[in-house]
Amino acid sequence: MPIYEYRCRECGEDFEILVYGSREICCPKCSSKDLKKKLSAFGMSGVEKPFAGSSSAGCTSCSKGSCSSCK
Repeated sequence: MPIYEYRCRECGEDFEILVYGSREICCPKCSSKDLKKKLSAFGMSGVEKPFAGSSSAGCTSCSKGSCSSCK
């Protein structure tokens, strides 16, 4: 059961809602059904290594991109 983000086209309200199956969604503020699904980013916790292509990749103990203490 995913959580989706929406923006109401009637009143501009941004909200998240847990969607069960093909449930019809309406704005919690104005009850409009004229909604736009927003593109959501997701987060992960507990990840030990940086993802490929991540700009934060590199050595934390020296100024090199990689060294023996990074591996």
